[in-house]
Amino acid sequence: MNILTVKISAALEREIARAARRERISKSELARRAMQQYVSRSEAPAGVRSAADLAGGLIGSIRGLPRDLATNSCYLDDYGR
Repeated sequence: MNILTVKISAALEREIARAARRERISKSELARRAMQQYVSRSEAPAGVRSAADLAGGLIGSIRGLPRDLATNSCYLDDYGR
């Protein structure tokens, strides 16, 4: 993995640290996700948004569930019925 160094204000660093704690991820992971989202959004044709873009803030927002429901087949028992 490559390293990118940026200078940010103390206030922005506090906000990043707070958001990372809330999401239970590292500050680096939070920055990677934000930059990836920005780059992906700027590469999409104007007016075209993916389902992930539209659901943006909802993805991963529910606490207390398994990280991936597909990892346990019992969650898929009623799928397709």
